[in-house]
Amino acid sequence: MSIEVSHLTKTYGTQTAVNDISFSLRKGEITGFLGPNGAGKSTSMKMITGYVMPDNGEIKVCGIAVNGQGIETKKKIGYLPEANPLYPDMYVREYLHFMAGIHGLQNKKDKIEDVIQRVGLTVEAHKKNGQLSKGYKQRVGLAAAILHDPEVLILDEPTSGLDPNQIVEIREVIRQLGKEKTLLFSSHIMQEVEAVCDRVIIINKGVLVADAPMASLRSAKNNLPVIVVQFKEDIDTAWLTALKHVTEVTRKNAGHFHLTTSQEESVRTQLMQLSIHKKLNLISLQTESQQMEDVFRELTGKS
Repeated sequence: MSIEVSHLTKTYGTQTAVNDISFSLRKGEITGFLGPNGAGKSTSMKMITGYVMPDNGEIKVCGIAVNGQGIETKKKIGYLPEANPLYPDMYVREYLHFMAGIHGLQNKKDKIEDVIQRVGLTVEAHKKNGQLSKGYKQRVGLAAAILHDPEVLILDEPTSGLDPNQIVEIREVIRQLGKEKTLLFSSHIMQEVEAVCDRVIIINKGVLVADAPMASLRSAKNNLPVIVVQFKEDIDTAWLTALKHVTEVTRKNAGHFHLTTSQEESVRTQLMQLSIHKKLNLISLQTESQQMEDVFRELTGKS
């Protein structure tokens, strides 16, 4: 395992920021780390990177204990913190050259040009960090995080401040990096998580409330597929509740219904037969699985 977290706990005064959480991550896995503001996400990431020490628990990165061998684990981690720390008076290449020196890299120039291209910084690389937009500052931070080719990447809100086009570009960078590295990132943008992640970990009030592959999290027992059907005519709800394998029917408006079912194909076939038998005009028939945003709100207690 590339990251192993066991019974991790951190308290600030009377507030328990992280409360006895455990998980492990494999190479080649992109994991979304989610939770409401103040849930303990950033604190957990800081502890994994060795920036903050836990009160209790153990963290290993690539088999090396963070507590006691912090320098060795830092060599294996690329970290983009939520508050991206850049020297504003340094030029982009100058800053990356400085970071390459810290890591003791050889062939600095080639590696710098490679990461500049990978994160889409080429057109702005001649500027000082302080002259960049928030989105391009995020790219500089990401370039610095991957410059030394780490085995583990920890990204705290990596798409913060990016416009929609930039988000798509950085999303692709993250996907490519995730094929060869262990990648843990937090985001408040549920679409990002759904588009990129293989797995999701959710914490709430410092406690781990979910840890599962994306597909299984969205198709859990209480997240059954919903068939959305609309007829031109207003029909009797009883016709739909009588269908086999339908567990719940919700009328949205005249002729428009949501049907919850565990047997999607069977119900779709029955709806087609119903429309023929009753001579109904079927306007639309589609399936919706529960959105990640709904899962998140349910698990973190948001109504």
